[in-house]
Amino acid sequence: PPHPPVPPVSTTWHSNDDDVYRAPPIDRSILPTAPRAAREPNIDRSRLPKSPPYTAFLGNLPYDVTEESIKDFFRGLNISAVRLPREPTNPERLKGFGYAEFEDIDSLFQALSLNEESLGNRRIRVDVADQAQDKDRDDRCFG
Repeated sequence: PPHPPVPPVSTTWHSNDDDVYRAPPIDRSILPTAPRAAREPNIDRSRLPKSPPYTAFLGNLPYDVTEESIKDFFRGLNISAVRLPREPTNPERLKGFGYAEFEDIDSLFQALSLNEESLGNRRIRVDVADQAQDKDRDDRCFG
């Protein structure tokens, strides 16, 4: 027997298509003005520390880097401290890595978006500092 005709589907529920698909307006006030910070870093926010210090590990630094050049690299962010370890045998020579401490989690998050950006002639690595390592070192110093 022939199939009964399919009843017409009511279209009233999606008559307000226009509203549904309109993208929400972008709140420009929350976007950083620096273009390079516009790409959201590919970082799992759960890796970020839950409480201060908000420290980033900086790797592959040029050997002539200074605290000033690091602060300039992260300009616009709330950077509170820069630590650049030096070779004990040759205090002029940096170890090629360092740490930058930020006052708030968003500054740290933005800093991580600068991973692989060039500082001097190197593409530097910016990552979340491993807090466990930091703690171990402190315990040894104060132990």
